[in-house]
Amino acid sequence: MISEQLVDLSRLQFAATALYHFLFVPLTLGMVWLLLIMESVYVMTGKVIWKDMTRFWGKLFGINFALGVTTGITLEFQFGTNWAYYSHYVGDIFGAPLAIEGLMAFFLESTFIGLFFFGWDRLSKTQHLLVTLLMAVGTNLSALWILIANGWMQNPVGAEFSYQTMRMEMVDFWAVVFNPDAQAKFVHTVSAGYLTGAMFVLSISSWYLLRKRDVEFAKRSFRVAAAFGLASALSVIVLGDESGYTVGEAQQTKMAALEAMWHTQPAPAGLTLVAGINEAEAKNDWAIEVPWVLGLIGTRSVSKQIPGILEIKATNRERIVHGILAVNALQALRKSRHDEVALKVFDLYKRDLGFGLLLRKYVTDVNQATPEIIERAVNDTVPRVTPMFWGFRLMVGFGFAMLALFALAFWSTLKSACTRKPWLLKWALWMLPAPWVACELGWFVAEYGRQPWTIYGVLPTHLSVSTLSVNSLYGSLTGFVGFYTVLLIVEMYLMVKFAKIGPGSLGTGRYEREATHHSMLNA
Repeated sequence: MISEQLVDLSRLQFAATALYHFLFVPLTLGMVWLLLIMESVYVMTGKVIWKDMTRFWGKLFGINFALGVTTGITLEFQFGTNWAYYSHYVGDIFGAPLAIEGLMAFFLESTFIGLFFFGWDRLSKTQHLLVTLLMAVGTNLSALWILIANGWMQNPVGAEFSYQTMRMEMVDFWAVVFNPDAQAKFVHTVSAGYLTGAMFVLSISSWYLLRKRDVEFAKRSFRVAAAFGLASALSVIVLGDESGYTVGEAQQTKMAALEAMWHTQPAPAGLTLVAGINEAEAKNDWAIEVPWVLGLIGTRSVSKQIPGILEIKATNRERIVHGILAVNALQALRKSRHDEVALKVFDLYKRDLGFGLLLRKYVTDVNQATPEIIERAVNDTVPRVTPMFWGFRLMVGFGFAMLALFALAFWSTLKSACTRKPWLLKWALWMLPAPWVACELGWFVAEYGRQPWTIYGVLPTHLSVSTLSVNSLYGSLTGFVGFYTVLLIVEMYLMVKFAKIGPGSLGTGRYEREATHHSMLNA
């Protein structure tokens, strides 16, 4: 059996690198469309200030993009180094969208980001705008294929386990591509990225306006960010509702944990706003609920029930028992692929194979599983409720706070009053970290809520890891965290440096702080 420490360290290392990487991704997704909007206005109006806006915000975008690529490459390598059995078991399916992402999207965005920065004096205005458009498309295509791969981990459609090859095989490529969970995750994630980019521009523009620096430049940037951010915030909330529906359909365990729903409620279920969660006794000591809302979000009906945690555990207990039969039948087929009796049993219970494999965490031979071990495996099928419940509510709370901010910011631009509302500008400045916190919480809820599975209902996490030594994992974990921390410090230093200089860093002679910029370059 794989040691629990090895599994935990492998999970921790992947979680750390993924969370670091996702500090850079949302800003890239959002900033690129803001650059396209600004440059489009420049091409249509010919006003040079819009070109300067595109170039200045593009400089900050470029810093973030470079560091994001660095963290992303090492993240993908971990599937082979730390999760070798996972790669063997589902590589034919999971590898396809990642390969397409590299060939179609990564090279597209990497090529055109170079033309974006070095093509201002070599391309016409229209040609450069086309470059920016293709850069934006490439960036979002990259997110699409990665989230198709991740969506398949959440809802493994279009694939079946083959007893002949002893791994998962793709049977319907288009089912994988148009997986409802993947599509909902994609639109929700990229909308969160758009919100992050808008908040970044809004906050820094507010800082300029508070100091009355480069006011016309900042007012235009503020106006674009406010409009784009309001649309993005509304999209995040609406598409989050769709994401909630797909979770309710494909991952009922995650939905029940998110809502701390211990028992199945009469349809339509109420939405728990806050609660005193008592995991030891599997109940909520108190709760404040809004009637009907969860049922409508999770089922799109007033009659369909959402199962509670205890009812889900009862179902999973039965699936584990059936999974033992599937594991035994599979072992018989490994000895003789022509064993018709074993094949019939396996065909009958193969959908529960993954649940039988959950017992391998505790015993090598699943037939040796005692009722106590089966109960431990049953409890493993539900993630801890408290971090799921409160992590989700913090994410939603930040989302609505940003919606309120962007709504007020957009209204102030309609009234040309943003410079006369210092409280609004200060609020925008202090809200700068909010989208990153919300994005990290969102990824935590999505990935931790899938446990104990790497492929939901198919492959348990404890069977997915490589046979590495604990010491090597400690060393690589320390190295990754140290290296990524340095990258994060470098990015923050460069971002703060150029944000403080402002558009004067372009050296056009039209903005403040240009003398400061040149002195810093010559120092």
